[in-house]
Amino acid sequence: MIELKNIVKIFNAATVNETQLFKNFSLSVKKGEFLSVVGSNGSGKTTLLNIISGSLPINGGEVLLEGENITKLPEYVRARRIGRVFQDPSVGTVPNMTITENLSLALNKGKPYMLKFAINRRKKYQLKELVLQLGLGLEDKMDVPVGLLSGGQRQALSLIMSTLTPVDLLLLDEHTAALDPRTAETIMKLTDEIVRKKGLTVIMVTHNLRYAVEYGSRLIMMDKGNIVIDKSGEDKTNTSVEDVLRVFNEISIECGN
Repeated sequence: MIELKNIVKIFNAATVNETQLFKNFSLSVKKGEFLSVVGSNGSGKTTLLNIISGSLPINGGEVLLEGENITKLPEYVRARRIGRVFQDPSVGTVPNMTITENLSLALNKGKPYMLKFAINRRKKYQLKELVLQLGLGLEDKMDVPVGLLSGGQRQALSLIMSTLTPVDLLLLDEHTAALDPRTAETIMKLTDEIVRKKGLTVIMVTHNLRYAVEYGSRLIMMDKGNIVIDKSGEDKTNTSVEDVLRVFNEISIECGN
């Protein structure tokens, strides 16, 4: 489905601050797989997502999506097939536009913009029904600017917008990290529901080890650009938070932390 082959990533190349994060790094994610990625800061988690989305160039290797080499495709072209939800709830929405306008914009992703009304009565009804299913009370705020919503409401909206049109891959970049615990739980349950309903292929970066263990079909831990844990199927089912934390602590001790 999504495959990274022999990826090389060097930061500040040819300077005194040159750092190589990935050296011949490879990863393959199957269609329909929900992969959780954990690891300490600097382990390569977000860099991995940036490389897949095209927001960060690589120094070597290939990125393949459904067998197609997308290594040289710019981010905006990849965005037609890849959805992404960021840590900051404000990134995935337009604050001065209403919920209806944001959803309508997302619904038109990849389509031409014609000289016609973007939102008619039928579309308004469809979008309101869609929001009603979230159970967050947003159906009564369809004409409210998104910038006035809470962080959790905006993140839920970002999640819906990223999957409103068919995507081959969904990237979740610590999408619950900026939320309070109760709201984070709501967003994770909503995430799981959407992923299951649409049969999405997902890569989720998270610092929450419980989410990584409880959700998804596969878990990997990264350290210094390498995969140190890779569990799926029954092996993942039998993995506890304590098991992952133990390896995490061992790595921290080796690093002198």
